Amino acid sequence: MRAHNSSVRPEYDDLILKIVNYVYDTPVLESKLAVETAKYCLLDSIGVALLTLNFPACTKLLGPLVPGASMSNGARVLGTDFELDPMEAAFNNGALIRWLDFNDTWLAAEWGHPSDNLGAILACLDYLHRSKDTKIHKKIVLENLIEAMIKAHEIQGVLALNNSFNKVGLDHVLLVRIASTAVSTWLLGGSKEQACAALSQAWIDGSALRTYRHAPNTGSRKSWAAADATARAVRLSLLVLKGEMGYPSALSARRWGFEAVCFEGREISLERDLGTYVMENILFKISYPAEFHAQTAVEAAVKLHPEIIKKLDQVKHIEIETTEASVRIIDKVGPLNNPADRDHCLQYMIAIGLLYGNLTADHYDSIIKFFSRQFRNMGKTGCLA
Repeated sequence: MRAHNSSVRPEYDDLILKIVNYVYDTPVLESKLAVETAKYCLLDSIGVALLTLNFPACTKLLGPLVPGASMSNGARVLGTDFELDPMEAAFNNGALIRWLDFNDTWLAAEWGHPSDNLGAILACLDYLHRSKDTKIHKKIVLENLIEAMIKAHEIQGVLALNNSFNKVGLDHVLLVRIASTAVSTWLLGGSKEQACAALSQAWIDGSALRTYRHAPNTGSRKSWAAADATARAVRLSLLVLKGEMGYPSALSARRWGFEAVCFEGREISLERDLGTYVMENILFKISYPAEFHAQTAVEAAVKLHPEIIKKLDQVKHIEIETTEASVRIIDKVGPLNNPADRDHCLQYMIAIGLLYGNLTADHYDSIIKFFSRQFRNMGKTGCLA
């Protein structure tokens, strides 16, 4: 007779407990550097969101998904008149912040953009502050926002230090959903037990594939995938607050857990204790709206622009020496079908820097015909090593 599977429910996975205990019990506002950087991060993210309002590819997705489904005193969307339920507001704000690939960046075994979590944070806090329901309403101050940002940055960033999800084909927005779920449940007034339950739900969701980030399928989903993750986080938090249960061994369950199914059986761990490290060391994209691995290459191209612009007819080929991660993510030849294709093509971004002495979000939209005509063979002759 075969052995039966035990139905005894275990304690919550250690990783879930560590994240929840950090969010609920760890003071983070004592770090002056983290607080100051978070304020810059907030301004940076709002600035990017407002710039995105100039791009119809994003603005067409804003507002309620179902026409007319607005919410009185709902969470507001940056730079618009929309008032939405917190899930839709999280998606809207998240899309605005992420669309142009210009918000902050974190590079480790996994990479990502921790300010993506602002989609959920802004939506939850505005929903609480504007609610007329006395059981829900809370007076929100900037300190609440800064604390939530530091904690969300820390969860996403520390998980990324030694766990590479991209190497097993999973997208980094998984970590946005994890961080946003933990922080959203806390902000919305959930207990530690409810936060554990919500986090277990977030891990059980698995992860989006990276298909939409890579040739030949690169597309605009990469610009709203993190927004979708924040909206999902808010939804899971609200479901648990209504009494939905959790799944204690969501990560570690044999055969059926996230680690067994999605992470090749390896344990997901924290490389360091959770504190304020990530916010204190976050990377900003000051110069160019481009995938971070391309920043130095674009900078070099821009510096070479004055020397090369009058000698274009002498250029036979361009040789690029870069990192393995750059080759994996942004090495691309052949037709570039949409802006998402172009802002993840190292060859294209270098060509724009050489041609124009700058690189802006507009360059991904407006000059593809000129680029195709003048540099048709660049991808074939470029050498990535």
